[in-house]
Amino acid sequence: SAAVGASVAVSGGIGFVGIVVPHLLRLLIGPDNRYLLPASALLGASLLLLADAVARTIVAPAELPIGIVTAVAGAPFFLWILLRKRGVVDL
Repeated sequence: SAAVGASVAVSGGIGFVGIVVPHLLRLLIGPDNRYLLPASALLGASLLLLADAVARTIVAPAELPIGIVTAVAGAPFFLWILLRKRGVVDL
């Protein structure tokens, strides 16, 4: 829809954090939304601040796009999830 396109155009790949964090927390604290929702907000904000700090300092004085940092951090996690669902990785 137009709203999704506009939000991605404004924020870039930051929405990737919104996909990774709930999956990670669901593995750690379980499916109870009373805990999952506030924990997702707190961890998502913390990870985004960490990714921003990394993006600003890794090639200083230049700055990497934060979407690159979140994608590099999130891609291995999703690969692990995919392999785990298919039974290739045991954990």
